[in-house]
Amino acid sequence: MDLMLILRNLAIILVAAKLCGLLARKLKAPQVVGEIIAGLIIGPSLLNLVVKDDFISGMAEIGVILLMFSAGLGTDLKELVKTGPVALLIALSGVAVPLVGGMLVYMGFGFGTPDTRLYEGIFMGTVLAATSVSITVQALKEMGHLKGKVGTTILSAAILDDIIGIILLTVVIGFKSPDVSPVDVCIKTILFFVLAIVLGFALYFLFKWISKHWPHSRRIPIFGLVLCFAAAYCSEEFFGIADITGAYVAGLAISVSPKIEYISKRVETVSYMFLSPIFFASIGLEVVLPKMTGKIIVFSVLLCIVAVLSKVIGCGLGAKLMRYTSKESLQIGVGMISRGEVALIVASKGMAVGLMSQDLYGPVIITVVITTIVTPILLKVVFNEKKDSVPQKAA
Repeated sequence: MDLMLILRNLAIILVAAKLCGLLARKLKAPQVVGEIIAGLIIGPSLLNLVVKDDFISGMAEIGVILLMFSAGLGTDLKELVKTGPVALLIALSGVAVPLVGGMLVYMGFGFGTPDTRLYEGIFMGTVLAATSVSITVQALKEMGHLKGKVGTTILSAAILDDIIGIILLTVVIGFKSPDVSPVDVCIKTILFFVLAIVLGFALYFLFKWISKHWPHSRRIPIFGLVLCFAAAYCSEEFFGIADITGAYVAGLAISVSPKIEYISKRVETVSYMFLSPIFFASIGLEVVLPKMTGKIIVFSVLLCIVAVLSKVIGCGLGAKLMRYTSKESLQIGVGMISRGEVALIVASKGMAVGLMSQDLYGPVIITVVITTIVTPILLKVVFNEKKDSVPQKAA
């Protein structure tokens, strides 16, 4: 690995992300939109200054892990417990509607063969079922709505969304690969959350003891980071749950610590200055569009439309059924629009087992990028953000 190339790429990414983030804020859009567009500009789609390699991918993954850990630290645990059952219903409706929508679009274009079209259509719907919680977290954090009732509901529903999507993916792949057991996946998922609850109680007392015996120690945030990375690793390696879910659970487990503000400030400094911009820019860098036929272009457009509307309708109706106001239901629906790394991972796994052709990866990438860009913008609209609700850090 060329060290000079790494330093050059990091310099370009950070400068472009911060400049575009500043411009986005000047235009009354969330900074995350500018950082994603920065990746598009410097990536293969336009200037081709930076190509996403293994190092950037690794740094981006660490960035999203820290972002979700920070979201867990900032979550109101009491509010999360209160919105948990509600979030589950919203997540279920937010998976069902995109699943049907993606399947109908795929089958309507006649892709695949008559024998495989139904399974492949269900898989395309599974791709649309995933929600990129990290994008919404950053946008809500900028606007100061992350800790509210709606923000907490979106966050917990999006986490559940991805878990349901992973289980659904396993079931669909089971049609192609007999080695995958949906029952095992369900058991591992339940076991993960049982252990997470036990771990949460243990960590509460551990950090309480640490705070008492080391009241001014700088080691406390280090312990928090160790927990974050360990939980991220264990969740994916041993339970098949996304690493970002493990990181979020770790942050949630110590969110009641007496030193929570001290830990949050240290973690957010590292994330904001260095790792988060790399993650958001890497989404833009991901876009390497293949040669697309007219049919694929039309399919891409419809897929984007279905991706947006299906989450707004599905999650919005779920929220409305749980007696949220019309405005809150719309906010929740919009907050669930963004697709991200989970959708790309699902698509990649589908290609590996023959459930999706390489030609359709381009439309999935376009959908991920479009929904990622429009979500923060629409969130600002539905929250009626005419001006910054809280003081922001400089871009």
